[in-house]
Amino acid sequence: MDWSKKKYNDYYNSYVPWLEDKYLAWFGENKTSYTTKQNLKQANITGDKNVGKITDGVAEGVGGQLDSGGLLGKVGDMSSKEGMNRAERGDTGPIDKQKIEQEQKGWGETLSGGMLGGGGKK
Repeated sequence: MDWSKKKYNDYYNSYVPWLEDKYLAWFGENKTSYTTKQNLKQANITGDKNVGKITDGVAEGVGGQLDSGGLLGKVGDMSSKEGMNRAERGDTGPIDKQKIEQEQKGWGETLSGGMLGGGGKK
């Protein structure tokens, strides 16, 4: 039971940030722009609906600059990938691309242990 729980957590930490990034990218967003928009929209200062609309417009404008097509898109993409994803996983060490590639194998390789589909040993 402990082995299966550990494997589940390992795969969850490897795949869920990737799935979240892919889902947000479908809408032209990244985690930085999405989080910025959501946090600014929640800052309802006065309770007045007109001021709320202005606040929502500012949130869309600021968050829009951090999305993939915005003026600060590269900053948003980098902070989303290297900052938020690593923080979610609790990863604070240096980036080891080979380890990441190993952890994010395709589902076919993961399920078959690399025996099917040409995932030969190195």
